[in-house]
Amino acid sequence: MSGRLVPCSPQEIGSLFLFEKLSPQQKGRLCGAGRVELFEPGPVYTEGDPATCFFVMVEGTVVLSRRVGGDDVEVSRTSQPGVYAGAMQAYLGDRVLQVYNNSMRVTVPTRFFVLPADTFADIMQEWFPMAVHLLEGLFFGVKSTQAAIGQRERLLALGSLSAGLTHELNNPAAAAVRATSTLRERVAKMRRKLAVIAEGPFSREVLAQLMEIQERTAERVAKAPALSPLEASDREDALTDWFEDHGMDHGWQLAPTFVQAGLDIDWLEQVAAAVDEEILPGAVGWLNYTVETELLMNEIEDSTTRISHLVDAAKQYSQLDRAPYRVVDVHELLDSTLLMLSGKIGQRIHVVKDYDRTLPAVPAYPAELNQVWTNLIDNAVAAMRSTDGDGTLTVRTALDHERVLVEFRDTGPGVAPEIRDRIFDPFFTTKPVGQGTGLGLDISWRIVVNKHHGSLKVESVPGDTRFQVLLPLTAEASEEAV
Repeated sequence: MSGRLVPCSPQEIGSLFLFEKLSPQQKGRLCGAGRVELFEPGPVYTEGDPATCFFVMVEGTVVLSRRVGGDDVEVSRTSQPGVYAGAMQAYLGDRVLQVYNNSMRVTVPTRFFVLPADTFADIMQEWFPMAVHLLEGLFFGVKSTQAAIGQRERLLALGSLSAGLTHELNNPAAAAVRATSTLRERVAKMRRKLAVIAEGPFSREVLAQLMEIQERTAERVAKAPALSPLEASDREDALTDWFEDHGMDHGWQLAPTFVQAGLDIDWLEQVAAAVDEEILPGAVGWLNYTVETELLMNEIEDSTTRISHLVDAAKQYSQLDRAPYRVVDVHELLDSTLLMLSGKIGQRIHVVKDYDRTLPAVPAYPAELNQVWTNLIDNAVAAMRSTDGDGTLTVRTALDHERVLVEFRDTGPGVAPEIRDRIFDPFFTTKPVGQGTGLGLDISWRIVVNKHHGSLKVESVPGDTRFQVLLPLTAEASEEAV
C-alpha cells in the first residue's frame, strides 16, 4: 500500500531519536534520498512480502502483528514518534532473504519517513561502516549459534533415543537368540524320536496317521486362543489328569506346553482314537516336540517382527529416506515417536492415544515435527516423574478451525503461573542442573511457528497440563533456520 507524498522537513526528521545525532548535511541527504508519506488507516505492508522500504513513524499510531497459524496476532502498538520497522536488515544485502518479518498497519492517519531498502543499505554502509560490521557479526553469529545449539539439542535427543532403542531392540533380539538355541535342541530330539519311531513296529498306516495328526497339531498351534491365567491353570490341571489316566506319569511336564498351544482334552481324545493305546505315549511325546518347535518358531517370528517394527519406527522417526518437506499423516509421526520413546516412558506411565483418524494430511517437515513431539513427551514424562512417578500421558488429535491440533496432556504438577510466560525462552529450564538445556521448548516453538506457520501454547493447572500444537492444513515450505 502506498501513502500520499507530503513535504519532508530535515528539521522534523532530525527531531526523531533515530536521526537526532546526524549532521544538518546528513539530515538534508535523508530528505533528498527518502520521502514522507501519509497513510490513511489500514495496512502498510504484509508479512512475507519483499522488504522494499524502511519506515520511521513521524506522527500517528502504528500496529505490528505476526501471523500465527491462520491468525494475525498483535505484537506491538505505539504512538511514539521515531519507532521504525520494515527493511531493517537491508544492510545484509543478498546474503539474507529480504522480506517483511511482520505486518504493519495504522489506526489513524499516520506519517512515515520512508527510505528505499537499497538506499538505506548504502547510507548505513557509508555512514556507519563499523556499526554495520558489528551488526553483521552479531546477526550471523546468532544464526550460527542457533544452528549449533539446535544441532546439539538434536544430538542429545538422538543419544537418548539411541540408548532407548538399543534397550528396546535388545529384548526381542535376546528372545530370538534364546528361542533359536532351544529350537536347535528340540529339532535334534525330534530327529532322534523319529529314528526310534522308524525302528518300531509301526505300520505305514499308523505312521501316516501320526503325520496327519502332526499337521493338524501345527494348525492348532497357529490358531491358539489367548487364555487368562485362571483359564490356563484349570486347563493344565485337566490335561495332567488325562495324561495320568492314560499311563503318562510325566504329563504334568507336557501340560503347560499343550495348553499354550491351544490343545485341549477333546484334541487328545482324537489322538487317542487315531492310534493304538500302546503307542499313545510315544505319539504324544512326538507331538510334544512338534508343539514346542511351532511355539519356538512363533516366538522367533514375534521377536524378529518386533525388531522390524522398531527399525521401521526409527526410519519413520529420523525420516532418513524421505523428502525433508512433504505431506504427512501426523499419526504416523506420533506413533513412531511414542515407540522410539517407549523405553524412556516406562511401565508406570500409561499412554492414551485419542486420535481423530479422519484428519487430513498436512504439509510439514516431518523429521522436525518428530523433534517437537520428542521434546513435549520428554517434558511431560519428566513432570510426572518429579512427583510419584506414575501418571497418564494423553496424545490427542483433532480438527480445530481448519488447523490440525496435536495435544500432549500429562497429569504432572503443572506449570507455575509465574513462569508460564518464560518456558519458551531459550535456556530457561526447571530441570536440575545437567538434566536439561532449556532449549527444547524454544526449538519446538521455532519449528512450529517459524517453519510451519503454526502455533504452540500451553494450558496448565496441577494434574492437567496441555501443550497444544496447531498446524495449518495448507502452507508453504519455509527456509528459515531453526
